[in-house]
Amino acid sequence: MANISIRPMKIQEAASCEKILRSLPEWFGIEEAIIQYRNDVELMDSYLAVIDDNLAGFITLNYHNEFSAEIQVMAVKKHFHRNGVGKDMVQFVEEEALKKQIKFLQVKTLGPSHPDLNYKNTRKFYLAQGFLPLEENCLWGKTNPCLIMIKKLENRDIDS
Repeated sequence: MANISIRPMKIQEAASCEKILRSLPEWFGIEEAIIQYRNDVELMDSYLAVIDDNLAGFITLNYHNEFSAEIQVMAVKKHFHRNGVGKDMVQFVEEEALKKQIKFLQVKTLGPSHPDLNYKNTRKFYLAQGFLPLEENCLWGKTNPCLIMIKKLENRDIDS
């Protein structure tokens, strides 16, 4: 298991997050979305995952209201996939959201009515993190069905 540390992103590190997005065209292949995510990274609470001084990934949290937040974007460099980076980042932002009394965390991803195998694995990942499908809709258009997944956040008992 890799030694993963997670820390707040510094504004000058947003370009590194964009590089990660561009290195993952299987998930981030729409130019307008990449530009929007780059802006989101700079404006929202963003965190970097680092392994041995190497940037492994990032995650951005969008607070919608006093009860809910959303994982706006998360990306992990390919050679760090399946090393616990995504899981650790999700757990980290859950803890950050709980500090603000957030009750629900959501994420949007490509829905199951689309045959993309990469996003099938993305949905499996979020299911393994405790997210459940809420609805699939046409938020991103008919050719890109949007699946909204949610998770009820609860304080973890540290002693258990």
